Amino acid sequence: MLNVTIFNMEGIAVGEMELEESIFGIIPNESVMHDAVINYLANKRSGTQSALTRGEVRGGGRKPYKQNKIDKSRAGSIRMPHWRGGGVVFAPKPRDYSYKLNKKVKRLAIKSALSSKVQNKEFIVIDEIKLENYRTKSIVAMLKAFGAARKVLIVTPSLDNFVFKSASNIPGVETAVADSINVYNVLNCDQFIISKEAVTMITEMYS
Repeated sequence: MLNVTIFNMEGIAVGEMELEESIFGIIPNESVMHDAVINYLANKRSGTQSALTRGEVRGGGRKPYKQNKIDKSRAGSIRMPHWRGGGVVFAPKPRDYSYKLNKKVKRLAIKSALSSKVQNKEFIVIDEIKLENYRTKSIVAMLKAFGAARKVLIVTPSLDNFVFKSASNIPGVETAVADSINVYNVLNCDQFIISKEAVTMITEMYS
């Protein structure tokens, strides 16, 4: 049985919650988590880098000087790669770096990431993360109550503009909806703060 303490936003314990061991209590698979992070970063690459090849550089249509009877190299164009202002050899062109991971691998990776947070005591469950208006001070007070001074990921069951926008101007704080968390964001935070309802959603998704 895997139990965690439930807190309120003031950092006061208000109860306990049992976590699904098949999701939050497995032995983390570092190899699979590494594959998932590399996949995430590759899929984020824009792939828009581009340079001009010899055939695309403007100019160089005629031979710069005659072939024979001069003490110079036999140049055919002023846009050759080894000339100043010439084209680039094997120039990079826009491409798609994304690729797909096996569905079972992705599920195992997210379970491993969540389990690692629980084992490292970086998994904090809050009964309800809710604000009545846009107020960054309320989020800062909550983070201070849990001693969260560095990278933090706040997870809610649904998109809450009051919470998301109030946390957006705090350095190091990220927000996410329960059904959109990924391995990179989970591993990249020092403290994983999640609402009780969001835990239930994740349990239903991956059980």
